[in-house]
Amino acid sequence: MDADTLRNAALALPGAYEDFPFGPESSVFKVAAPASAGAARTGKMFAISVLDGNPLKISLKCEPELARQLRLAHPGITGGWHLNKKHWNTADCSVLADRMVLDMLEDSYDLVVSALPRGQREALGWSGLARGR
Repeated sequence: MDADTLRNAALALPGAYEDFPFGPESSVFKVAAPASAGAARTGKMFAISVLDGNPLKISLKCEPELARQLRLAHPGITGGWHLNKKHWNTADCSVLADRMVLDMLEDSYDLVVSALPRGQREALGWSGLARGR
């Protein structure tokens, strides 16, 4: 997987946008319902990546028990770098299958959106899963 594919997949999710709160090197992907006129757009993080990193890695939110299981089963998945390791994993895109990384990205998005207030979920057109699974 390359950085453009990863960025495009994250930004294709409803309400997703890229932000740089930690500096220009770290792409932070957030989700937020459309802001009303004149209001600032505030969102919730679902992915973080240094897209020009070598190897390419992405940190993703995950349910705690699944996060632990994924780390045990896949050497390319570690506890979230500089994040709460109970809730975040870092995936090495150079050793994991593209589909696995994309599934983890979508699961992270769904986990974050599911915690938004109902009105925001409805404004995003979220039906329960990113891919309608």
